[in-house]
Amino acid sequence: MTDRSSTAAPSSALKLFVTRLHFYVGLFVGPFIFVAALTGTLYVLTPQIEDVVYRDQLRAASTGTPQSLAAQIGAARAAIGEGPKLFAVRPATADGYTTRMMFTAPGLGDSENRAIFIDPVSLAVQGDLTVYGTSGILPFRTTLDYLHRNLLLGDFGRHYSELAASWLWVSVFGGVLLWFWRRGVPKSSAAKGASARRLHGRIGVIIAAGLLFLSATGLTWSRWAGDHIDRFRSEVGWITPSVSLDLGAGAVAVGGELAEHQGHGAMAAPSSPPAIPEADVIGRMDQVLAVARAGGIDSPMVEIRPPRSAGKAWMVREYDRGWPTQVDTIAIDPGTMAITSRADFKTFPIVAKLIRWGIDAHMGILFGVANQIVMAALGVALMAMIVYGYAIWWSRRPAPGGSPKTLIRAFSYLTLRSKLIIIVLAAGFGVVLPLMGASLIVFVLIDLVRWGLTGLVDGSGTQEAGRAG
Repeated sequence: MTDRSSTAAPSSALKLFVTRLHFYVGLFVGPFIFVAALTGTLYVLTPQIEDVVYRDQLRAASTGTPQSLAAQIGAARAAIGEGPKLFAVRPATADGYTTRMMFTAPGLGDSENRAIFIDPVSLAVQGDLTVYGTSGILPFRTTLDYLHRNLLLGDFGRHYSELAASWLWVSVFGGVLLWFWRRGVPKSSAAKGASARRLHGRIGVIIAAGLLFLSATGLTWSRWAGDHIDRFRSEVGWITPSVSLDLGAGAVAVGGELAEHQGHGAMAAPSSPPAIPEADVIGRMDQVLAVARAGGIDSPMVEIRPPRSAGKAWMVREYDRGWPTQVDTIAIDPGTMAITSRADFKTFPIVAKLIRWGIDAHMGILFGVANQIVMAALGVALMAMIVYGYAIWWSRRPAPGGSPKTLIRAFSYLTLRSKLIIIVLAAGFGVVLPLMGASLIVFVLIDLVRWGLTGLVDGSGTQEAGRAG
């Protein structure tokens, strides 16, 4: 094989390499990004639909003075039976809404609970549904959440969304560079795919910042890259404070804001101390809420979690992740009713706040309807850009039997310094983002196969590198 790196200008060779990489990401990863954009758009558009679908469960049928939480728990216990264990209580957020009693039950997934919806005035049971996560989303949106995250395929399916998030930012930077390099270059409207190429580029530049945001926040939820991000945050101190429920420690613990995606079982003490009788829990529920209100828990969206075992504290937390964000948490000693630990959002380090806001904005809940509209528009624009990208490829696809335009060929035209820099960057990102590294290897193998089927690089390569400039 003849090394052509010296026959093309370095700038032209780099442009050709970026063009090839951008094309490969679009061609092979584009479908995964499209599905992630489609399912994510559906998710952010559905809170209002969920409110309508589950109106009978969410809205109380009677009005008046609500009965005690103890009485409401008793009604839920009578409905669900003695088996499931009380996990948490979410009092009605306003007049006309139901109280949510959440129980652990066999067969549920991580962060899932069985919720009994109680009319706080009449104590009538108005629903029995599985709820998920910190937001307590109901089955309709839970399905969309799983569809977006793993295509309903469990842990294996999470690879698809991680692959999309891993390459999205690379595609964005590559696309912006190509748009910048091509500014001012005369374009013929009669050229194949000219209209699609123009729209593809314009949309990409307009939404580039939003796509980078989606990629970064999406990676925090990923399986492999997310673990690396969590370890990095722990090492540099970018951790989110949380309360300590250990009455013996009395210190502030730390925990990620993504803990809702972990199994609830991880919260139990490893030595399995004796559980607190439920009668004691029920009897203190109203008192705990009063202590929490006096202690600064003032959001209407509040969740009360009983002690898991003897020696553990009650946890009361806010879960209003809109704007302004109210996610303060306190721990309360069940014996003295004193607040033993607290984590107030206003005291969080700025990085922890930015991460919280970033995740909530990604989910479309930080700024309410405005956030939903922006995220939906971003998702639709991304899908349109991908469609235009495929239209460009189809209109300019190579003729059968032609010399293949491969990533390896484009790499071969680079200077030695550029090659070394790209190899180091690829290795580094391949370690941090494992699915990016694995898929890059697949790209290279595809190149080798195409190359082997059509012969070695010929003299047309120099002209191709020249045209990239």
